[in-house]
Amino acid sequence: MSISSSSPIGTLSIVVVILLAALVGVSGLYVQQRAVDYSPRSTSINKQIDGEPGSLGQRYEWRMVTTWPKNFPGIGMTPERFSKLVERMSNGRLVIRVYGSGELVPALGIFDAVSNGSVEMGHGSAYYWKGKIPASPFFTSVPFGMNAQEINAWIHYGGGLELWRTVYKPFGLIPFSGGNTGIQMSGWFKKEIRSIDDLQGLKMRIPGIAGEVFSRAGGTSVTIPGSELYTSMQTGVIDATEWVGPYNDISFGLHEVAEHYYHSGWHEPGAMLEFIVNEDKWNSIPKDLQAIIEVAARAINQDTLDEYTARNATALQNLQSNFGITPKALPREVLQYLNEVALEYYAELAAQDEQFAEIYESYNNFQITVRKYHDISEKEYYITRDYN
Repeated sequence: MSISSSSPIGTLSIVVVILLAALVGVSGLYVQQRAVDYSPRSTSINKQIDGEPGSLGQRYEWRMVTTWPKNFPGIGMTPERFSKLVERMSNGRLVIRVYGSGELVPALGIFDAVSNGSVEMGHGSAYYWKGKIPASPFFTSVPFGMNAQEINAWIHYGGGLELWRTVYKPFGLIPFSGGNTGIQMSGWFKKEIRSIDDLQGLKMRIPGIAGEVFSRAGGTSVTIPGSELYTSMQTGVIDATEWVGPYNDISFGLHEVAEHYYHSGWHEPGAMLEFIVNEDKWNSIPKDLQAIIEVAARAINQDTLDEYTARNATALQNLQSNFGITPKALPREVLQYLNEVALEYYAELAAQDEQFAEIYESYNNFQITVRKYHDISEKEYYITRDYN
């Protein structure tokens, strides 16, 4: 039997069909909209968080200048590894291109370049900026100061980082620990050092407070980039140079231009490197990217120390076995005299500069405390280990 469209039943059927079609259409639109909401390109995912700069999907490209030759072993690769780690952790949202010394700015021009916003980041050593901030060497290393383990503790758990950021703030910079080479070698000398008299008139590449101490002890300190060390030694511009340790020293061929290699690390017992970020650029990125930079810097800080501990050990073997070079200890009277000069310098500068005095007090108090612990732990173990 057929149902006429003009009958009440036929009319009702048509209305039901129309309502079902409308319901299906609305459901389809809802499903489509939900799919858009969860799409990676959705504004609901990429929307800006209240009070946050940028967006969660925005991509940032930064430049980092360094004081090291491009891809130089160890310290030159530290910023490269940092850059790769940040890119991976941010899933490509923050890409940092690394430039070696001289590619964009001179090696010792990175502080100003990052400060004035020409680039977003830099990697170097705080003691290079002693002319701008007399206390800056405390954030790298100072004569007869703390080793790598101790300065890491002071920076991250002893108030050092807060002081560091306070002194950099007027320059629009935010610093982070950026690696540590561990205790360094005293350096390469063209002539043998037997007494304090042998320091008189000696021209040596030695930066930071150590350079000031060396000059007051009778030598002449010079600050030049690592890339110029070989030529400077070869041509007689300088008579001696410290750089890092066996790993980097052999890479620069310093064993070819000087025969006397001394140890003790009096000048840099735990040389911390630094990442610096322009404060305005830092404030322009979301907090999750800021956190990624902080975590990556801490990771690379430790990773660099691990690398140097391993590489210096094998490089020392290489120097001894293949080049016949065995490091010698500086005479005790020389070290004692340098220590006296260093303490006099600290006291003198602390009396003249309130900021230096504040940082020196914090640094020195922490060193006194941690030394008491290390005397019965690390130091005692080294002595015990020698019984084997």
